[in-house]
Amino acid sequence: MAEQYTSRNRISLVHSGEDYFSLLLRLIDKAKLTIHLQTYIYENDKTGREVGEALKSAAQRGVSVYLHVDGYASQKLRGEFRHDLEKAGVHFKFFEPLLNSRHFYFGRRLHQKVVVVDGIYSLVGGLNIGDRYNDVRGKKAWYDVALYAEGEVSYHLHLICNRMWRRRRKLRDRIRKEVVEEFSNSIAKDERQMVRVRQNDWVKRKSEVWNTYRLLFAHANKTIIIMSSYFLPGRTYRKLLSRASARGVKVKVILAGKSDVILSKNAERYLYDWLLRKNIEIYEYQKTVLHAKMSVADEEIVTIGSFNVNNISAYASLELNLDIKSPAFGSYIRQVMNEIISKDCQQITRENYISSANFFRRLWQKTSYLVVNWLLTLFTFYFKQED
Repeated sequence: MAEQYTSRNRISLVHSGEDYFSLLLRLIDKAKLTIHLQTYIYENDKTGREVGEALKSAAQRGVSVYLHVDGYASQKLRGEFRHDLEKAGVHFKFFEPLLNSRHFYFGRRLHQKVVVVDGIYSLVGGLNIGDRYNDVRGKKAWYDVALYAEGEVSYHLHLICNRMWRRRRKLRDRIRKEVVEEFSNSIAKDERQMVRVRQNDWVKRKSEVWNTYRLLFAHANKTIIIMSSYFLPGRTYRKLLSRASARGVKVKVILAGKSDVILSKNAERYLYDWLLRKNIEIYEYQKTVLHAKMSVADEEIVTIGSFNVNNISAYASLELNLDIKSPAFGSYIRQVMNEIISKDCQQITRENYISSANFFRRLWQKTSYLVVNWLLTLFTFYFKQED
């Protein structure tokens, strides 16, 4: 059953770089009972080692630490790094696909990024653990966001992480619900926000994040702003976006100008013609690589997490978002996104799109789109068969 909104939560938006990782390290250092950290990519670099040292310190002072990473994307942790974590008392597990090697992957991905401390504090967003998401060595972090939450929604996330760990490993839950209740009740009423957990896992018949976006697109009355790092909406989403625009909703999409996946970016640009014909405004983020996944509709509903608007997130990955139902927070997020548009983005208009897209570039974009779409169809078909 889909999670309902919880009301006793205090929240804030967290940006990638120093903002996120300083908070993450503070949460790990303050942990008393349990830490869950689940991520797609965990790099053995400066940031990864710093977080690893904090996790080891927590384990050595008696905190139950559970680190769960994707078995393909985080395969660099095999060996000494993992051994050192486990030697220090960190419980470590790979989420394994059906088939994989150093260069090949087939199966679901653990794409969600969530941190839960003591069942009370949590971070959910699009950030992996690595230098690319942090401000290190004079390089600006990829742009990403997370939602920091305190209160009862964090306990729901704790239970989700527990269930995922228990599938193959034993876990003794040290968190007492009455302690979480006491903390949640202590949050001042004027600070409380409505938040719910949304999961996507086609194999487990969970399409909650997919449905959040479907409802946003179908029921928005005034505005929709979508920030997505890998934006390739399928037929259903395109139909809903087209209908929203046709009924007068102002739709804006903030996409990557610089991308780490060139094939995907070219496929995405192939859709620009369709988006422009539907009067959907396109903005490409210029400062660095855009990796964020965040959307707001009518200054009322916000969704933040790991879910990209494409069929890989819909059908082939474990994804996790938090939805926030709040006019005040929705208005704040809309302001943040519009400020990003005005300061850090280049608008793609019909004129500059046509002038930049010659015949050969359009041919390459179409080829990229067909290849990516074929791969997405393959994943979609496979997982529908599994289901």
